[in-house]
Amino acid sequence: MNPLVVVLLVIVALVIIVGLWYIGTMNSLRQLEVKVDEAESGIDVALTKRFDVLTKLVNTVKGYAKHEAETFEKVTKWRAGLPKDLSLEQKQEFMTKMDAVQSGINVAVEAYPDLKAEKSFLNLQQNITDVEEHLQAARRLYNANVSTINSRIVTFPTSIVANMIGMTKKEFFEAEVSKREDVEISF
Repeated sequence: MNPLVVVLLVIVALVIIVGLWYIGTMNSLRQLEVKVDEAESGIDVALTKRFDVLTKLVNTVKGYAKHEAETFEKVTKWRAGLPKDLSLEQKQEFMTKMDAVQSGINVAVEAYPDLKAEKSFLNLQQNITDVEEHLQAARRLYNANVSTINSRIVTFPTSIVANMIGMTKKEFFEAEVSKREDVEISF
């Protein structure tokens, strides 16, 4: 066999091998980039969940706490007696409402010795913990994917392909105060 043909075959084989390596490396980097994007989307999902869940829970707890406060206020008024300036019909309506309040309190106290608002607050605390853990997990996944792709981008010979396709290191997650503030909870 002609030595020139052998050299040409070796060169063609090397070009094909390098080309396949380049394509494989480029595809691998692009797949890692998609994983980083997916993980970033996971953070957005977790932030949205935190906002939605906590806003709804806080409003629910506030509403229930308000209801209990109104109930206890009614009981206090009931214990103080009937207001003096009520008509007979208003007095009857007042007594009917107070009977309902009293029976509701008696049932609640007998069946549920702990205040329901206390359970609502405990539920709120548990949900806050769950949502925050979900968000932290999303942030850790994002940073793990960023670490993987950054390691590949700076490692030779993959760094050659990364530079050729214009891929640069990704930034690790750091919460921006203006965009990723925690939900303020106040009662």
